[in-house]
Amino acid sequence: MLTNKRILLIIGGGIAAFKALDLIRRLRERGAHVRCVLTPAAAHFVTPLSVAALSGDKVYQDLFSLTDEAEMGHIELSRDADLLAVVPATADLLAKLATGQANDLASTLLLATDKKVLAAPAMNLRMWLQPATKRNVAQLREDGVLFVGPVDGSMACGEYGPGRMSEPLEIVAAISEALKSDTSIPLPANVGQFAQSLRGKRVVVTSGPTHEPIDPVRYIANRSSGRQGHAIATAAANAGAEVTLVSGPVTIDDPAGVRTIHIETAQEMLRAVKAALPADIFIAAAAVADWRVTTKNDNKIKKGDTAPVLQLAENPDILATIAGLSDGRPALVVGFAAETQDVTENALKKLAKKKCDVIVANDVGAGTDVMGGLENTVHIVTEAGVETWPKMEKSAVASRLVGLLSDMLERRQ
Repeated sequence: MLTNKRILLIIGGGIAAFKALDLIRRLRERGAHVRCVLTPAAAHFVTPLSVAALSGDKVYQDLFSLTDEAEMGHIELSRDADLLAVVPATADLLAKLATGQANDLASTLLLATDKKVLAAPAMNLRMWLQPATKRNVAQLREDGVLFVGPVDGSMACGEYGPGRMSEPLEIVAAISEALKSDTSIPLPANVGQFAQSLRGKRVVVTSGPTHEPIDPVRYIANRSSGRQGHAIATAAANAGAEVTLVSGPVTIDDPAGVRTIHIETAQEMLRAVKAALPADIFIAAAAVADWRVTTKNDNKIKKGDTAPVLQLAENPDILATIAGLSDGRPALVVGFAAETQDVTENALKKLAKKKCDVIVANDVGAGTDVMGGLENTVHIVTEAGVETWPKMEKSAVASRLVGLLSDMLERRQ
């Protein structure tokens, strides 16, 4: 996919710039030609010499270099590439691109290009979560800019959370996905509106656990961090979809550029999902509690001589309900199967019983660290069979799953 593809790599000024060096190597291993632009701040983290040695090409830094302008002006430099990748995409670079600034070489190239732009954000979690950054990201997605990451993780500043840049191989995969379609944009119509695999589509995702109250301080729940569901919502938004995320109680932040609805119980989740329809794709990634207490106590149940007896009722089956709709059923209905034994066998049974199109199955038994962890190993179960994916970060699982679903949706239309 990358053989002879021309990548213009804009390296931003952040500590994650060191990963751009490995990215250059990975791209060239796959046959791509890489030309690099260093922002002034980036030169404090990586040297022009190291970038030039790895790319095998001249490094561009100065907008007003007369020699460079004579050899290749900034307009030609931006148009000569098949794709522009901004790695790392700092808060400053995202702000410049969102507001159309062009006061240095990097921002001028981004404004002048007629090719796809892929950004790999990296910044402190507080910067990523700032309303200004969220607005900029939402605007850029609307303009057609593609995103990969960021992911949750430890940062150089010592904090942990969203804002860590995706790993080089994830960025390579995102670049490959972006280059599946034509890279040029007809001018002058629709300048800046880049083709995305789910552009114009509506996607509804559920994520996290549900909490079924017993009394004001106790509840029934499943173990779920919401990381996989939130990552899927982000990946779908990156692919251009209009995404509604229905989230149970989680401790992670809402994805940028995604409409998020917060609920507590399974019944509330079902109502929110129905209200979010119609949709082209429904992805039920939430770990919904199977049971609820029929009568919630208004006061805390006190410990006594005998254990209290709880009367339970079965919760609504959200996946089966949406898959079984006779009117307004999404074209693709995707369920998750968290199993501790006979993973694929149970997933195949669930596929048939729930009447959905895809089951994403994983082993959540003791020692797997899937619930709450950053990585996942999944089996994609369809009527055609079972495909097992290697262990990867949940953000990478999400990107690959969204790519698969966009292909399936295209074949059905």
